[in-house]
Amino acid sequence: MAETASLVEAVIEDPRWEAAGLEDLAERAARAVLEVEGLDPSTSSISLLCCDDTRIAALNAEFRGKPKATNVLSWPAGPADRAMPGEPAHLGDLALSYDTCAREAGDAGLSLSDHAAHLLVHGVLHLLGRDHVKETEADEMERLETKILASMGVHDPYGGQERP
Repeated sequence: MAETASLVEAVIEDPRWEAAGLEDLAERAARAVLEVEGLDPSTSSISLLCCDDTRIAALNAEFRGKPKATNVLSWPAGPADRAMPGEPAHLGDLALSYDTCAREAGDAGLSLSDHAAHLLVHGVLHLLGRDHVKETEADEMERLETKILASMGVHDPYGGQERP
């Protein structure tokens, strides 16, 4: 059986993510998103930084002007980054904070794995140009997230309820 090339290249700065199995989860989540979006995972790549609140707060301050921790950040690649001849198209970079993700999961009564899967799906959708600024965009993104997570065996993160 041929080995499938990795879609997600993870850099694990916080070793708690290793124990949580984030690399495998990220690969599954990214592949599920690309499948639903009709894209071939073998022709794409994503970089993932698995970090803590200190690191993600610094990144959030540098790139978004918000000096506080957050759960996930995404940086979609520009067209020039996606078109390296002979290489998979780089879709962009993600960063995920263990501290915020674990805290949010605990507060919501979710498993760390399920919440991390949701954040990864959310982040990959951002890399593909999806957004949630407008209500219609948010509704579509939530519908896609729910569909993708269901394909991974993860519960509906929105509980079948509409956003407030």
